[in-house]
Amino acid sequence: MEYGPVRLRASGISKRYGRRTVLASVDLTVHSGQVAAIVGANGAGKSTFLKICAGLISPNAGTVTVSGAVGYCPQQAGLFQFLRPDEHFELFGAGRGVGRAPARGAGRRMARELSWDAAGTTAARHLSGGTQQKLNLVLAALGDPGLILLDEPYQGFDRGSYTDFWEWVFRWRAEGRAVVVVTHMLNVLDRVDTVLDLTPVGV
Repeated sequence: MEYGPVRLRASGISKRYGRRTVLASVDLTVHSGQVAAIVGANGAGKSTFLKICAGLISPNAGTVTVSGAVGYCPQQAGLFQFLRPDEHFELFGAGRGVGRAPARGAGRRMARELSWDAAGTTAARHLSGGTQQKLNLVLAALGDPGLILLDEPYQGFDRGSYTDFWEWVFRWRAEGRAVVVVTHMLNVLDRVDTVLDLTPVGV
């Protein structure tokens, strides 16, 4: 199968915290139209690797090259607790060159696809954990980034929302985006294009 251009190339990524090595010479290349899954035991460095790919932390060795805009969804919702969902959409949309009204409309539409009405006046801090994660996921996808990095973003989802999430992932692939998902759900691995299996260093 032919894929599009490379959206993410991580080469020889190593990361240490003090004397503890978390990642050692990890490589991953993801093209447009591909879904990559990152799996591995707790402590294998999955979240650390994704943060390096997102540019949030620097590796001790290796390089990361990204082409185009990036959307990143952390495992724990990184929200402004006193802002409403619409205010999040407008704020994040502005950061990606999307006007206030289009960002608000796009955010509400994507929220509905996850069975959530985001048009209310509830501040983020009063949303349930699962709904905060839905907001987190919508923000990662806002502005149609070409590369979407997802760190187990479905925490607290019910079965229907979990199914909706994977439908999103495979639709993004069909649209030609590149998606990288940290997951422990091994039953989806036969539907992704490449799997990076990380093992704790020294194990």
